[in-house]
This record gives sequence, structure tokens and C-alpha cells, in this order.
Amino acid sequence: MKMSDGVEQAIHSVAMLSGLSEGGVLSAAALAEFHGVSTSYLLKHLQALSGAGILDTVSGPKGGYRLAKAPKEISLLDILLAVEGPAPAFRCAEIRQRGPNPVSDHFFSKPCNISVAMLRAERVYRAELAKTSIADLGVELAALDDGSIAARGCAFLELHERKTAR
Repeated sequence: MKMSDGVEQAIHSVAMLSGLSEGGVLSAAALAEFHGVSTSYLLKHLQALSGAGILDTVSGPKGGYRLAKAPKEISLLDILLAVEGPAPAFRCAEIRQRGPNPVSDHFFSKPCNISVAMLRAERVYRAELAKTSIADLGVELAALDDGSIAARGCAFLELHERKTAR
């Protein structure tokens, strides 16, 4: 299964926004700079996250993005669905019914067993994503970090975080 680059960018951006202080926001340009990605491409995904209720958008010259809910309330599945949409990754086109020498229609009264297996696997995959929150990722990262990753993020936020009223 291949996801768009937007999923990775969205998850990293939400994780970065979880480090903001109360009332702080980051611009799309700042998030893009921190992650070394295109602002215009990232902006599309930030808007999707806002539309899904994951991010709040603050307009104006001091505006930007911040989390709309607590990091523990935002799952990886929430982010995936906001960016990629709810459609399953596997879409059966019923090619088993095409081609020469067709067989009787009664063989097609049940769903394609390949489709059933793929959708079953996707349910497991989505259930795992639903169990992992942005807060969980932060805890895992803190356990690995020798302080370098936190220092990099804090230094960037010190320069780029905009303070607004909540």
C-alpha cells in the first residue's frame, strides 16, 4: 500500500503543532520550512486537517495553525482519513468477470475473495492507526531522544511560533 507524501507531512506537522505553547500558532510556511517540503503542497493538507476538525486556523498577519483538540485525542487514523479520505486503499474492479470465455454469473453472487481478504487486512491496519495518538508518538520520541530532537524543535518554535489569543 502506498500513501501520498501528504500523510507523512500531515502527521509530522500535527506532531510539531502539539509542541506549541498555549495560544501559539505556526504558519504553513514555517511548518514547510521545518520539514523541508513545499508550502503549497503542505497547505492543501493543512486545510484538509482543518476541515476534519484536527487543526484550528487563525487568520490574519499573526495567524497560522494549531491543534483543535488535545494530542491524545488525535489518532493517526484521524490524520490519514483527513488527508486520503475514507475510501479503502483497495478497490475491487471485478476483473474476474472480464476477459474471454466467461463463466456463469452464479460464480459472482458472493464478493470477490481477493477483495474480502484485502478489506479484512485494511480493517486491521486502520484499527492499529486508530490506537496510536499524537501524544503516544511524543512519548515514544521522548524515550529515544538524547535531547537533540527536542532542542531542534524548541529552537525552531522559539523563532517561528506566533502568539495569539485563544
